[in-house]
Amino acid sequence: MGRTMPAEEPATKKARLDIATHETMKIRAARVMTAIKTPYREDGDIDYEAYDKLVEFQIKNGIQGLIIGGTTGEGHLLSWDEHLVLIAYTAAKYKSRILIIGNTGSNCTAEASYATKKGFAAGMDASLLINPYYGKTSNHGIVMHLESGLKFGPAIIYNVPGRTGQDITPEVIMHIAGNKHFAGVKECMGHERIKTLSDQGVVCWSGNDDQCYLSRHENGGTGVISVTSNIVPGMMVKLICEKRTPELDALEDKLKPLFKWLFTEPNPIGVNTMLMMLGAAQPVFRLPYTHNVRDMRKEAMDIITKVGLEHMPAFGTLKALEDTDFIHREEGH
Repeated sequence: MGRTMPAEEPATKKARLDIATHETMKIRAARVMTAIKTPYREDGDIDYEAYDKLVEFQIKNGIQGLIIGGTTGEGHLLSWDEHLVLIAYTAAKYKSRILIIGNTGSNCTAEASYATKKGFAAGMDASLLINPYYGKTSNHGIVMHLESGLKFGPAIIYNVPGRTGQDITPEVIMHIAGNKHFAGVKECMGHERIKTLSDQGVVCWSGNDDQCYLSRHENGGTGVISVTSNIVPGMMVKLICEKRTPELDALEDKLKPLFKWLFTEPNPIGVNTMLMMLGAAQPVFRLPYTHNVRDMRKEAMDIITKVGLEHMPAFGTLKALEDTDFIHREEGH
C-alpha cells in the first residue's frame, strides 16, 4: 500500500496475466457488458419491475455482464443504501446467469473501500473502480486509491477522463497490473491507448460505443462496456463477438446514427429518453438529468424504425412523448 511508484514504468512491460484468480479470469473473458439503466417509479424510487424486464432482455440477447450503478445507471444519484441494495438485489436474482459488476468507486478512498467490501459481501462478481474525480491526486495517490479496492476481489478500472478530469495513464495501469484481482480497464482514451495497453497484455473494454468495433477488431481490445446495448444488446454482441466480415461492417454503419443520437447530449440523457419512448421505463428522471427535446425525439423515432424495433426492449407502444409526460424528481420518495 505504501510502495513508491517509479517516475516512469517501462512501456514494454507485460501484465502478469498468470497470477490472476479464477474469479478475475471470469471477468476478463466477458466481451460485452451493459452499463444498465436504473429506471424509476413516479415517486422517484427505483422501479424494480421495470429493472427486471431490462435485465431479462439483456440476458436473452447474450450480454455477459452488467455494470450496476455506473454513470449510465446513475450511481452518483443514488444513496449508498439504494446503490448497495440494487447490487445485492441483482446478485441474488441473476448471478447464476450473468456477471454482476458493481460500481463501488468514489473520489473518497475510505468510502470506495467500504462500498467495495459491502458490494462483495452482497454477492457481486467484481467492482468498477474510479480514480479520484474532482479532488485529483498524484499518480502515486491514484495507485494507492485503486489498490484499496483491489484487495477485496476482481476489479475493472474505469478510465473516463471526460468524467473524472484526470487520465489514468498506462504507467499507472502497469503498476497495478500485477495484482491478482486486476481484471482490466474500461478505456475511453481511444484506439491508440487500447492498442498500447492490449499489446502489454492488459484486457481493455472500450467505453466508447462509436469506437468499440474497430477497437475490438483492429486494435486488440477485448470488447465493450456499452450504453447502446441497453437499446440493442443483440446487435452489440454481434458486433463484438463475431468475426469481422463486410456484413458486420455494414451493421456498424447501420448503428452509427444510433450511436450519434444517444451521445448528442451527455449520457445518460439519450438512453433514458429512448427507453422511455420504448415503454421500457416510466418517463421519470432524477435531476439534474432531463429529456431530449421534441425534435430529437422525433429523430429518434426514425432511427428506431431504421434499426428495427424488434431488436429493442419495446415493452409498450413506441411514442415520441410530450414534454408534459416527463416527471422530474430530486430523489427517491
